[in-house]
Amino acid sequence: MILVAGPYRSGTGDDPRKMEANVRAMNETALALFRVGHLGVTGEALALPLLEAAGSTGPGDAAYEEIFHPLAEQLLFRCDAVLRIGGPSEGADLMVARARAWGKDVCTSLDDIPAAR
Repeated sequence: MILVAGPYRSGTGDDPRKMEANVRAMNETALALFRVGHLGVTGEALALPLLEAAGSTGPGDAAYEEIFHPLAEQLLFRCDAVLRIGGPSEGADLMVARARAWGKDVCTSLDDIPAAR
């Protein structure tokens, strides 16, 4: 299981279309991982529905702070590695730092990940 970590809010000005493009990039990377035999996951896939259920009114509100990065950290703890994609992102860099601290592999390209099948 490999966490795909990339920008979500960074560089978007909280524009929903730009954030959705960032999610799409992470999902496309997770699909590429799946196609070579890995389970690629994103924190956004789990956090965004929970934020909606919690009544979040937007990025940075209390529900966001409670759920978004803490959920990603819990997910990362259960992953074997992290794949860092995209541009600048404090959150993605935090996931990389946590992964290294926990002794997990950190990759920066799909080319660094061997096929599992």
